[in-house]
Amino acid sequence: MCGIAGVWNLDARPVTRAVLERMTRSLTHRGPDGEGYYIDGALGLGHRRLAVIDLSTAASQPMVTERTRCALSYNGEVYNFRELRRDLEALGHAFKSRGDSEVVLHALSTWGEDAVPRFNGMFAFAWWNGPRNELLLARDRYGIKPLYFTRRGDTIIFASEIRAILEHPLYRRDIDPTALLEYFTFQNIFTDRTLFKDITLVPPGSTVRFSLRSPDGYRRRYWDYDFREPEHPAPGGEYLEEVDRLFRQAVTRQLVSDVDIGAYLSGGMDSGSITAVAARALPYMKSFTVGFDLHSVSGMELAYDEREKAEFMSYLFKTEHYEMVLKAGDMERALPALTRSIEDPRVGQCYPNFYAAQLAGKFVKVVLSGAGGDELFGGYPWRYYRGVINDDFEHYVDKYFRFWQRLLPPESVERVFAPLWPAVKDVSTRDIFRGVFAEHAETLTRPEDYINHSLYFEAKTFLHGLLLVDDRVSMAHGLEARVPFLDNDLVDLAMRIPARLKLGHLEDVVRLNENDPGPKTARYFERTRDGKLILRKAMAAYIPAEVTERIKQGFSAPDATWFKGESIEYVKRRLFAPDARLYQFLDRTAVQALVNEHVDGHENRRLLIWSLLTFDQWCEEYLAT
Repeated sequence: MCGIAGVWNLDARPVTRAVLERMTRSLTHRGPDGEGYYIDGALGLGHRRLAVIDLSTAASQPMVTERTRCALSYNGEVYNFRELRRDLEALGHAFKSRGDSEVVLHALSTWGEDAVPRFNGMFAFAWWNGPRNELLLARDRYGIKPLYFTRRGDTIIFASEIRAILEHPLYRRDIDPTALLEYFTFQNIFTDRTLFKDITLVPPGSTVRFSLRSPDGYRRRYWDYDFREPEHPAPGGEYLEEVDRLFRQAVTRQLVSDVDIGAYLSGGMDSGSITAVAARALPYMKSFTVGFDLHSVSGMELAYDEREKAEFMSYLFKTEHYEMVLKAGDMERALPALTRSIEDPRVGQCYPNFYAAQLAGKFVKVVLSGAGGDELFGGYPWRYYRGVINDDFEHYVDKYFRFWQRLLPPESVERVFAPLWPAVKDVSTRDIFRGVFAEHAETLTRPEDYINHSLYFEAKTFLHGLLLVDDRVSMAHGLEARVPFLDNDLVDLAMRIPARLKLGHLEDVVRLNENDPGPKTARYFERTRDGKLILRKAMAAYIPAEVTERIKQGFSAPDATWFKGESIEYVKRRLFAPDARLYQFLDRTAVQALVNEHVDGHENRRLLIWSLLTFDQWCEEYLAT
């Protein structure tokens, strides 16, 4: 993994090296093993290197072609680089290094933008095509690696992280009110906006090409998710065999490295299966678990600590196992550093992920993650089932949109956003939600069609948010996180597996929706706790039945209890402080009323409280003068 930064002055002004160096060195945490620069008049590329494959200087960046003025600053791992290298060698290319970066450079020099869909892996890069005077920015299919840009007058500024853009003197820090409304609606941002005004995220599966003819950037989506029912389904056993084969292939592909590899190991199926396969090839590999102190916790949150289950799997797979226990006060201790790392808040209470990366980063440079298994194979059935019976597509959008308003009650939005209301009163978050489906089919006739639309939505939004967070918390500790479930071949298979092979009780839930439109909560969840059925069957070859048959458990701290117990003084100190910075943008009275509903036990607003704390810290970190 690495950090990239760059500047292109469209008016031909020479790049100021001192500015480029400041931008690049702000990304030292992403690449502590070296730095490099390439300046071609008005174009400058910077690079920070985390050496993982080919540790020699031959793999240093930016890389430049010998005969043409083409240069690459690249962040990622393309796992099929050996196959691509053989193809390029057959065309007469010669290589000096053993890694994937030089392969990406030669592929772009040979096939141009059309090379990008050939890459199987995680990546973001800036490629300068000197002969054509064009700049290409690109991200991988799923958005595992981030890349941001802004245009300030005649200057295009881009980087792996926003902090590098903030180092450029042309950018003046300000907030994007629409992005803030998105965040406090969905606890996520579905568009390519960020909380920083005019700083844009290159969308997943996309390229943005800048030229003097297209100074605002020509955007191209080269890939998108396409969950749909196959016209001629294969027998279930054939899908099961393919899941097993392609899963093993994906994990094996992602073991390529010249440094030690470890794995996150919770008590769940996804990380356990990855660890099981990886441990066969890497004896005594290291594994890492974060658990929670439960002395003050009760109810459902007592199941949140999975250390015992993880220790059992470590015993089975013979890993060198490390664990950390988090307590209520660890959230407030991590918040400043976490907010600086995340930069642009996204989904969920991610401080446990921050500590997990901190733990793993002490022992390895590369860690395997189970991200993506739920989104590809149907791991959240209680969410999908809410939208299986609809009058039409717009009815489905209305129902799912209501469910995904995760933070603010709809009736509170105008009051909470009173200070910014003139700027956002005409923004329709429902239209933003519907816009996620703009490039997906809308001809829906069966419950399975709606299930596939829900899978599409969550992969495009929820998974993307998780990936952005995982990149930041891992790179904050000089750690490369790999995601075997997001291997191109495995994803392509998962998208064409029939929904009924992923969800075991679809017929029951359809009947429940048809005959009982207002079921009790307990009855609803009793019927919707299946999911990932075919993956559970496939992974039974690697992990015990007690793991594959276990009900889905998310990686979350017991904050519902802590936010009205051990952490309550911290919550009040931040959110009820007279000088709390978030009230520059949100209404104090309306926000504090919602917080009190949680403290008094009337509502569970743990997600909102986390987001308010994070936003207040964000204002302090990035907008304080």
